[in-house]
Amino acid sequence: MMPRAKLKAQKVEAAETLLAERALPGGGAWLRRAREAARARLVEMGLPSKRDEYWRYTDPRRLTALEAEAGKLHDTQGEAPVFDGFDRLKIVFVDGVFDADASDALAMEGVEICPLADAAGMDLHWARDLYGALEARGQAPVERPLASLNTAYATEGLLIRITGKPAKPISLIYQRSDQQADAILHHVIRVEDGAEATVLENGPMASRFNQVMEVDIAEGAVLHHIRAQGRDHERAGAAHLFVRLGAEAQLKSFTLTANGALIRNEAVIWLDGADGSAHIAGATVGDGAFHHDDTVFVNHAAPRCESRQVFKKVLRHGAVGVFQGKILVDQVAQLTDGYQISQSLLLDEDAQFLAKPELEIYADDVKCSHGSTSGEIDPSQLFYLRARGLPEDQAKMLLVLAFLAEALEEIADPAYADDLRDRLEAWLKRRG
Repeated sequence: MMPRAKLKAQKVEAAETLLAERALPGGGAWLRRAREAARARLVEMGLPSKRDEYWRYTDPRRLTALEAEAGKLHDTQGEAPVFDGFDRLKIVFVDGVFDADASDALAMEGVEICPLADAAGMDLHWARDLYGALEARGQAPVERPLASLNTAYATEGLLIRITGKPAKPISLIYQRSDQQADAILHHVIRVEDGAEATVLENGPMASRFNQVMEVDIAEGAVLHHIRAQGRDHERAGAAHLFVRLGAEAQLKSFTLTANGALIRNEAVIWLDGADGSAHIAGATVGDGAFHHDDTVFVNHAAPRCESRQVFKKVLRHGAVGVFQGKILVDQVAQLTDGYQISQSLLLDEDAQFLAKPELEIYADDVKCSHGSTSGEIDPSQLFYLRARGLPEDQAKMLLVLAFLAEALEEIADPAYADDLRDRLEAWLKRRG
């Protein structure tokens, strides 16, 4: 085994090499300070290595290479975009760059939206106390150097302040036109006291992407976050979600992932106020050269809070799924209700699921549970459906959809859940 000091030196050297030709972007004093601090964190930590505890199941080299690998553009002819049937405020990014001409006007009652590139020239902005702050907090107890890289070098993204209850969801649409697009996007969302909104995300974004979303949900506020990652078969990327919840605040975040070569979704959530609720869920379908990693950390830091982690993966033909989830309950967080489930359905012997569920509890009056299972389609259930006249392919598809249903049920609005269920069914039909 490599000595820890030698590994750290190699990681730091790799970070210095990556940053050697990169100058920090300009900006106002508040943004410059955040970027400089993030760059210093990255140099101190070094780039991630497969020898790191929380990277041992996922090789980060494609995410940290000096240049992005080229990836073919996925042919979407005849395939309607996700959420296309919903009335929404559309905000478009092409190859990771905000496209004002393709977007709706950034104006809607109950919300303020400003592109990060525009805010960079302002000496004062409401996001000055948030940009990079949650990412910095999220570096302990586990280092997340790709998130620090993002905070330091992102020039594109949105600063969204929700002050009321907007009539439409805010829809972030990521399009790709360049086979070697390498995108870094950083969004900051502030949900004010008592406000409520839905944020949608969909699209391939880039051949390689690094995304950070920092979310501060104030007292009594609610955020629904629904993300669809799909279409491009060869894309690679890391998405980071950092969320702080105040008293009686609520978060519901769901991610659907289909296709892709290497995707790592990290979520770090702090329940800082009493009676808060955080639900994070994901449904994943992977086929062939597909590696998908969900790494989740939920910290209960206040009493009477609830959290749910529900992750389901359907894998075949050599696809690999990873789940690393932790619930940490501080001593003050009495009457915590924490639930975590990670399950995989392996459709052949070549697929693989790697799980690391964790509980760390310092309070004595809590209700916490976690479980992780992996298996194949139940032959008795398949026989039952076949005996009632269903063809084998259709019977298997129904059983797969039933397996994924618990994760989809975490979406509050059934209309969005139905839309994503239809996408999953179409994906299964295309792949037989």
